[in-house]
Amino acid sequence: MASSHFLLLVLLLSVFSVSADVFVSLDCGSSEAYTDHETSIDWLGDADYVANGESHVVQSNNSISHVMDTLRVFTTRTKNCFLIDEIEKGGKVLIRASFYYGNYDGKSNPPSFALQFDGNHWASVTTMSDQLVYYETIYVVKGDYLTVCLAQTEENQFPFISALEVRGLDSTMYSHVDDNHALFLRRRVAFGSNKTIRNTDDPYDRIWAPGISGNSIETVTSDATTIDTSHGDQPPQQVLQNAISTNNSLNIISWNMNFLPIDNVIYMNMYFSEVTQLDVNQTRSFRIFQDTESISDPILPPYEDFIQMYVSNLTVSPSTIFSVVRTTNSTLPPLINALEIFTIGNALTDGTNSQDVETLISLQKEFEVLQGWIGDPCLPSPFTYDWINCSSSDPPRITALYLSKFNLSGSLPDFSSMDALETIDLSNNNLDGPIPDFFGTLPNLKELNLANNKFTGPVPASLSNKNGLTIDTSGNSDLCSSSDESCQNNDSSSPGSDQPATGSTKNNNKNSKKKKNNLPIILGTTIPAFLLVWAIVGIFAILHYKNKRATTSLVNPGQISGGSTPFVDRVQMSENFEKNPEVAAHDHENSTNV
Repeated sequence: MASSHFLLLVLLLSVFSVSADVFVSLDCGSSEAYTDHETSIDWLGDADYVANGESHVVQSNNSISHVMDTLRVFTTRTKNCFLIDEIEKGGKVLIRASFYYGNYDGKSNPPSFALQFDGNHWASVTTMSDQLVYYETIYVVKGDYLTVCLAQTEENQFPFISALEVRGLDSTMYSHVDDNHALFLRRRVAFGSNKTIRNTDDPYDRIWAPGISGNSIETVTSDATTIDTSHGDQPPQQVLQNAISTNNSLNIISWNMNFLPIDNVIYMNMYFSEVTQLDVNQTRSFRIFQDTESISDPILPPYEDFIQMYVSNLTVSPSTIFSVVRTTNSTLPPLINALEIFTIGNALTDGTNSQDVETLISLQKEFEVLQGWIGDPCLPSPFTYDWINCSSSDPPRITALYLSKFNLSGSLPDFSSMDALETIDLSNNNLDGPIPDFFGTLPNLKELNLANNKFTGPVPASLSNKNGLTIDTSGNSDLCSSSDESCQNNDSSSPGSDQPATGSTKNNNKNSKKKKNNLPIILGTTIPAFLLVWAIVGIFAILHYKNKRATTSLVNPGQISGGSTPFVDRVQMSENFEKNPEVAAHDHENSTNV
């Protein structure tokens, strides 16, 4: 039932798309819909968004919240994907995936696995026994749907997910990075706050963690009634309501990047808002330094407004230090209200060859058992669908279908446009009708296994005469050889043919013999001798007509339309809630490197 519902979702994508103002919150493993009154978030069960997996509950003594009490675990398939279709093509979204192990299986062994989106690698997830871990990405969606997938990377370590959230963003936000690259959150901090800030304080439901204070750092609170947050990346007013500063004007505020294990290209936002109306003889002015080099002009934070300072496409190392340093003419120490740090991913993939994808969907539409696989069929490598192989080209092509023992039944749709196929294994199913001629048109086909099905009629000459092709048609009792004279006669279904064609020569001989033995007896007892010849001619004509009609139905079965619908299916790890950038104040006189 779930897989059928998934196909319906995919088909609807070709009819309409929903506004980019998406706000989807899935409580994974849960079957109920409810409102979290603390955050005013409406949570849904995830059954309508995923076709596989098992629901589990964390151990009661490990419960940390209602949302995190349930999880969905995937013990089968290489990768399993969620489909979110309330997306507008080209819309900018924030996706957050949360994981809380809670020792749900009693094994005290939190797993590791891969996290992916839209055919792109997102993160190598490392879960913890007693802590919530979440990962967040921001990017521009290339289609009118998105997929989030989990893939098993270690034996006996099964992927799971506790919550999946998708938030639509304004197209002007986070626009200082090329649309073909994703941002991966590493830190988001509201300095001076004593609580986590998110929905409803932030309409985009970004999670702003409280900042960490160090020696000589003090919290200051704005006395502004309103703060204009309608520009830039639109930080919520509650984030700008507090800041940290130093307790004397000679100190500086700095943070390091040692949470990055290796060198990375980053995008960083710094938000500054004056906390009070300054007197005419007061000045607050400062610069941003990367290590010993200034990377900004003097910044004078405005009152009841904010300045956003960003750096983009900047390569940093774990030892890089950023500092807020007052200028020589400043009478007040520096301050900072909020900070966001992202790593910038590689170019987003366009996905598997679109021609292959469209044709694969037609195959999935025809066979319900295949409809549970969503997400990109080939990407990211090596996490393909379990039953296909793909090339390493860009874009990848589907080169093999391994559908033996999939309980497929009925006729095959035309998938001749998947012209990179080299291997097709359809053995041990219940496929019927004639062997499709299009197999012979696949230019790269080397192996075709049709054994143990219910195919009928002759093997097409396009296959039997194809050089370099290995074909197995054994176990199809109603197939005949094209070299067999009776099979050739049976195959002559063109207009004007004098011989009726059937799928089995043996059955045809039996029927003919039965007619020869019985027909004269019937005639001899019912009609005069002078009508005998004409009666026989008439009866044979009728039989010939009926057989030919049956033959036409067998040799030329009605085609099954494949249809064309959109396809359904980086790299650093985000930290848990508790970990945030280190912030420290340093005596400027003793900071000889700045």
